[in-house]
Amino acid sequence: MLYNVLLIILIVVSVAMIVLILMQQGKGADAGAAFGSGASGTVFGSQGSANFLSRTTGILATIFFLVALALAFLASGRTIESSSIMDAIAPAEKTVETAAPPVSSSDVPPAPAAKEAASSDVPPAPAVQTEEKPANSAADAEKPVQDTK
Repeated sequence: MLYNVLLIILIVVSVAMIVLILMQQGKGADAGAAFGSGASGTVFGSQGSANFLSRTTGILATIFFLVALALAFLASGRTIESSSIMDAIAPAEKTVETAAPPVSSSDVPPAPAAKEAASSDVPPAPAVQTEEKPANSAADAEKPVQDTK
């Protein structure tokens, strides 16, 4: 239960951090506000939103790291059972049935048995004859091969 609550908090904090980081302006955007380009009429005042957004982002980042550490601590004590959906189904009674040959009313004859397969119409493959070369003697191995061109 606590694990799920912390996981939801982590997701909410991470989404809030993403939004706050995307709302912040870069350092170069403050140059126009220095010359009085109407920044005093904004919601955050003439100072701008930099302090509020950066402070809130830092607080959310701290909360994010603390919740992530708490989740890691809780997850280290959990044991996850590897279960299958098939394990949840009640096992059926195991009965061994001998398969009787099906009664067929088709014109196709049944397949031949294994002992009849030896007397097939297909002739066996011819035996491949290999010629064995005599092993080279030590004297032949030491002779350099001369290239004749």
